[in-house]
Formats: sequence, structure tokens, C-alpha cells
Amino acid sequence: MSFSSDVKAELAKRHSKNVHCQIAELAAMIMFEGRISTNPLELIFGSENPTLLEKYAILMKRAFAIDISKPLNTTDCKKIVKSIQSLYLDRVCCKRAFIRGAFMATGSISDPNKAYHFEIVCKSIEQAQRLQELMQEFSTDAKIVERKHYFVVYLKDGSQISDMLNVMEAYVSLMNFENVRIVKEVRNSINRRVNCETANIGKTVNAAVRQIADIEFIRDTVGLDALPIPL
Repeated sequence: MSFSSDVKAELAKRHSKNVHCQIAELAAMIMFEGRISTNPLELIFGSENPTLLEKYAILMKRAFAIDISKPLNTTDCKKIVKSIQSLYLDRVCCKRAFIRGAFMATGSISDPNKAYHFEIVCKSIEQAQRLQELMQEFSTDAKIVERKHYFVVYLKDGSQISDMLNVMEAYVSLMNFENVRIVKEVRNSINRRVNCETANIGKTVNAAVRQIADIEFIRDTVGLDALPIPL
């Protein structure tokens, strides 16, 4: 499994006790991966990711007491759509849950051994800007880039990615990520010191070679006896 898959597998097991957080996470999953049809009113959620589908089923069961193995009736559909449309993320816990749901739906994170990159794919610039604002509330410098017909909210800084893993409550993945960061930072620090020492040694050797060449030139021309005694 990739590091991104490991993070999502951990988040799939993270279940909020509060219904408002469950609705926030579920709303994000539907907004980013599903869609709502108005005529007729339908809630469509399709994914080939079994981890995401399992989390979706659990949230529907806990937040709305709905079994997704059965057809969704109009009353339940209206209730869910109303909850999504009236969603107001005024609690910190709900903001965490919403970001977690968005990442579960369309997010990814690169292997920290190779690079630092965290992203969530959005359907529109408005959706991307809303997610960016939420992520920035947790002191991250989230940026947006357009990619084909989508907009991607991303982070490139290792420490900010660590912060986002903490925000989403992926604590095991956070420790694994930090372990890799520590090893990489120590290795980079050693490499910088070695490079610095190598450069200093090179300068010393080059200076010594030039000095020897100068001495030999004086010896072969006017002779060393022509120099003042202190020199």
C-alpha cells in the first residue's frame, strides 16, 4: 500500500461521536466525490475505492440511520440534501471532519521518503477557495492550482503537511511521517556539513598548492637566499 492509502485506511477507522461532525464529514465526501441531481431529486455517490465506500456507509448509518444497500427514498434524500445545503462549519471539530471527508474523497499525499506533497482535488474554483480558507484556519499556507478541468488545493511544506495530518486526526500516519522527516533532516544536515568541510578542505589545499608554486618560482629565479630572513 502507498502512504496515501495508509492515511486513508487510518482515517476510515476514525469515527466522530458527534452527529454534527458526522454530517460535516459526510457532506464533504458527497460534495467532492458525489453529486446531487435536482430533477428528479437524487443523491449520487459513486466510487471504486472500497475504503471510501465503507466509510460512506458508516456515516450514512450513524448520521441519518440510512442503510445504503437499500434504495434511497425521496424523504431521506431531501433530509440529506437539506443538511448539506445548510451546513455551517462553526465548530473546530466540524472543520476537522470536513477536511477529513474531503481528503478521503479526492485527496492524496506523496510518500515522504520521496517528496512532500499533499493535495485535494476540487470540482470548482469556489469549492477550492472554500477548502483553502478552512485549511488556512489551521495555520497552513494552502495554495490552489488549476489542473485540466479541476482545481487542486495543495501543500508542499513538510511541517504543514504534518499539521494537516494532525488536523485530520491521522495520528499514526503523522508519527510515521515525522519519523521520515527527522531522518531526512538529519541526513540533509550531515550532507551540508560534509559538503561545507569538503569545500573548506579544497580551499586549504588549493591555497597550499599556490603557495608551494610561488616558493618554487622564487627558488628557481632569484633564489630563496634573496628573501629577507623573516620571510
